[in-house]
Amino acid sequence: MSGSPSGSLVSAGLVPAGPVNFLDGVRLVDHHCHSVVDGPLDRAGFEALLTEGAAPAAGTSSFDSALGFSVRRWCAPALDLPAHAAPDDYLARRAELGPDEVNRRFLGGAGVGALLVDHGFAAGDLLAPAALGTAAGAPVGDVVRLEAVAEAVADAGVDAAGYGEALREAVAARTDGAADPVPVATKSVLAYRAGLDVDPTRPEPAQVEQAAGRWLRDRADTGAPLRDPVLLRHGLWAGLDTGLPLQLHTGFGDRDEDLHRANPALLIDLARLVEPLGVPLMLLHCYPYHREAAWLAQVFAVVHVDVGLAVPHIGARAATVVAELLELAPYGKVLYSSDAFGLPELHLLGALRFRSALGGLLEHLCATDELAPADAERVATMIGTDNARRVYGRMPG
Repeated sequence: MSGSPSGSLVSAGLVPAGPVNFLDGVRLVDHHCHSVVDGPLDRAGFEALLTEGAAPAAGTSSFDSALGFSVRRWCAPALDLPAHAAPDDYLARRAELGPDEVNRRFLGGAGVGALLVDHGFAAGDLLAPAALGTAAGAPVGDVVRLEAVAEAVADAGVDAAGYGEALREAVAARTDGAADPVPVATKSVLAYRAGLDVDPTRPEPAQVEQAAGRWLRDRADTGAPLRDPVLLRHGLWAGLDTGLPLQLHTGFGDRDEDLHRANPALLIDLARLVEPLGVPLMLLHCYPYHREAAWLAQVFAVVHVDVGLAVPHIGARAATVVAELLELAPYGKVLYSSDAFGLPELHLLGALRFRSALGGLLEHLCATDELAPADAERVATMIGTDNARRVYGRMPG
């Protein structure tokens, strides 16, 4: 890997030192991530969190992947094991240390200055945000998942006629600046629930009422999640009405989405509607459509991008993807995220791979006289922390 992942990691002896990296000492703002498992994991449980798939194929292991080998190479030293430790040895040492110590080592080792956390999925099995922040040594902000708010409104008891206003009120309450942790953004998983190729316009109240009647009956009967495009659009606009940045999952994810309908280029009509409002649209992950996302970030002032989920999953190839994103995306529109979920290792690997990828690119641009060192240092800080603090405005801590 080009460059050292982090000055704190090097000084702690968790990873070897390397050439000077412009991100050394920069405490990254992870502008989109999740919490980690609050308890021990057996091998099956650990491997399930190494993939976006349901399970590895029979007779194979999730360790035999770019992410699996990254864990053995870069995470093993954080557990006082040699690099490339065998999976059984790795998991045995992990169990010996226990979840609290493992979480502390990996979360603290990531070197982040703030975590913006979506705690609206599988939260019952994960550390609470305050405990996550303690383990990471960083303040936590709340990313409000709009679909989770909608389902809570439905479950609290509301009729179809009252659903539209009830959701708007619930989103406004959840994003109140006095809440703890402080709400910093809203988020939609529209890509999973309906695809990004839906009509992006704000639905009429009569449309919302009609759609709500259908969904509320289905949810009462079967527990159906929110998938109706009209209600998903209503939720998007409830989020936009808060004025907070709106995060949108795009690109790579699990098999609940149709990948071709998660292409961020499909959001062009939404971007045209939102541009006059000035509300930032934060396109998450984007891979393998990161070049399309980069174009959107260049042509729309409100669009910002990351390659979060891909970075730890694709191992050393993260350097190529980060470079491809920065071919076209303005440097002031690119942010860091890990999208880590479940495994604290993903928080460490996301930060380590991103530091290496961006730092290595900046080193190369300086070596070829495409960039002055002072500008490289400024770009590293811009992408690593300053862009997030500027765009989100309301930040924890």
